[in-house]
Amino acid sequence: MQFVLSELCDQVMTAHAGHKPLYVCGGGSKSFYGNYRPVTPQDGHCLLDMSAYNGIINYQPSELVVTVRAGTSLAALEAELAEYGQMLAFESPHFGASSTVGGCVAAGLAGPRRMAVGGVRDFVLGARLLDSQGRLLSFGGEVMKNVAGYDVSRLLAGSLGIFGAIIEVSLKVMPKPFEELSLRFEATQQEALTRFAQWRSQPLAISATSWAALEDSDTHLGADTPGCVTVRLSGAPPAIRAAKAAIGGHELDGAQAADWWRSLREQTHPFFKHGRPLWRVALPPTTPAEDFGAPTLIEWGGGQRWFSGSLDAQAVRARAQTLGGHATLFRAAGGPIPADGVFHPLAPGVAAITRRLKQELDPSGLFNPGRLVMEL
Repeated sequence: MQFVLSELCDQVMTAHAGHKPLYVCGGGSKSFYGNYRPVTPQDGHCLLDMSAYNGIINYQPSELVVTVRAGTSLAALEAELAEYGQMLAFESPHFGASSTVGGCVAAGLAGPRRMAVGGVRDFVLGARLLDSQGRLLSFGGEVMKNVAGYDVSRLLAGSLGIFGAIIEVSLKVMPKPFEELSLRFEATQQEALTRFAQWRSQPLAISATSWAALEDSDTHLGADTPGCVTVRLSGAPPAIRAAKAAIGGHELDGAQAADWWRSLREQTHPFFKHGRPLWRVALPPTTPAEDFGAPTLIEWGGGQRWFSGSLDAQAVRARAQTLGGHATLFRAAGGPIPADGVFHPLAPGVAAITRRLKQELDPSGLFNPGRLVMEL
């Protein structure tokens, strides 16, 4: 692997010397995400393929920490953790068999369990970064409290590679739940949000929630849209029994429940397969049902809402911001993207920090130009 790492460093230095931007890639399963367009020879880009730099460097199950190379298959890592009854608690989506750990961290996407345990950055303990001069920079480590100032390793989560190429990452892992059970009942969109709010005030062993409209409800939008609430309970049997009694509904069998949560994590549910633009709107969970004029699917207890359709970007962003959230054009589905990119414009303070980090870590603007922020 040392030879592969040397090759990556040489490629970065060659691109730096030739003033050519570098597009960092792994398995390509999340290449649709962000301000992305296919790289062509006319672009003058160089591809920095991380997939050959793979493998687990250190895994101590008793310490609940694993350190892996960026090109490591996400599925392979999860299989290794499962051998010891452990998991990546944030349930990162794969979007394909080629998904890598580096891409998982760079994209910063989390699945249904995000509402209960936190996002990707909450589990990043340390990282090694290849900068624009071909140097290897180390941040954080393999313990929970070991940094002062900016925790750069966690800032890499969701950065889409604009600060440099993630070479290695140390992640906190968690034991798999002792038991899991999923419940389902019918409810309108507003009824579901009301129930989510009630559950938040109770000590229930909830690890995931969702609301999806009935299959024939694409043209029936708004607070009274009929649908189904699905709730996943995780933990010790007494806690699950108590939560089941409080929530009600009918129990899904194990295979049906696993398929449901996988369909949300991997976006194989029919809601995501309409070939239409997909908007992800993050809102305070207490926000009532919102009608953006498009079919809706709700996750994370009301904190993450998906809207499927061709919506006006400025109107969606303005409404989301008014409600205290933000909006992302998650999939353009072949359509145009907003002139300022697919992500909600950064707040002035966040934008200033992002520009400063970019200047410190990648002053030549080598890595993934425009992928996260159009001007960077």
